[in-house]
Amino acid sequence: MLTNEKEYNGYLFDQLSLIEELEEAAETNNIDEVKKVLSKKKRQIERKLYQQPPLSESK
Repeated sequence: MLTNEKEYNGYLFDQLSLIEELEEAAETNNIDEVKKVLSKKKRQIERKLYQQPPLSESK
């Protein structure tokens, strides 16, 4: 269970790292549909990671 924003952000960074590795593999093999899905998932994760205001400032 996640206890704070720092831990949650670490989890999101781990997800981004995984997606970046999969994007690299898809690029190497030129798999267009996989690249589209990975791009969408990456945007979703980044939206959570870089939300404004941060979770620690919410009431």
